[in-house]
Amino acid sequence: MLKLYGFAASNYFNMVKLALLEKGLAYEVVPFHGCQNPAILAVSPRGKVPALETEHGFLSETDAILDYLEETQDGPALLPDDPFSRAQVRAMAKEIELYIELPARLCYAEVIFGGRATPEALKRKAERDMIKGFSALARRAKFAPYVMGEQFTVADLYFLYSVDLAAEVAKKLFDLDVLADLPQARALLALLAENPNVQKVAAERAHDIPLFLERIKTAG
Repeated sequence: MLKLYGFAASNYFNMVKLALLEKGLAYEVVPFHGCQNPAILAVSPRGKVPALETEHGFLSETDAILDYLEETQDGPALLPDDPFSRAQVRAMAKEIELYIELPARLCYAEVIFGGRATPEALKRKAERDMIKGFSALARRAKFAPYVMGEQFTVADLYFLYSVDLAAEVAKKLFDLDVLADLPQARALLALLAENPNVQKVAAERAHDIPLFLERIKTAG
């Protein structure tokens, strides 16, 4: 059986978990918090989550894990059939990660975790990059009704677990509504929220968030 290592407060862990659920795959969750001790590094070379244990060994990095699941496992496809459309979906997922999720992540400590203030230079960079990222999303995404068309794909996994956090960062730090001109993105978030698998992941995340914040507080 596949084993998913990580914790439910992690958005990248939840991308993989939702993929497993959508494909109807059996899996076991192994509680796992990234750090640099040898036992952790034996599973994930950089001490990051998520990691996936397969019959062949461990995989890390979310996009590699999602590709592995798509190429080796049964269940509904999370990528289109033709190569060009598959590449477009992968490109959209990467754009969401690089230009929306990662800029917002610069400010997670302050906004999401209630920790130290974000240095002003990083804050300004995050604001600039997120504005550009959401502008690119508006130009590239189809929202028909899913990010890249009629099919739920890996682009929707990145969208679901990146856009809401980025929007929270933008509103709290910059008083900026990054979805103001993207009603179709709001509609997709509402549609996805009706998915029972999304609801399951959200409930487990809500349960884990206080525990995660307490771990951060204790470690700090």
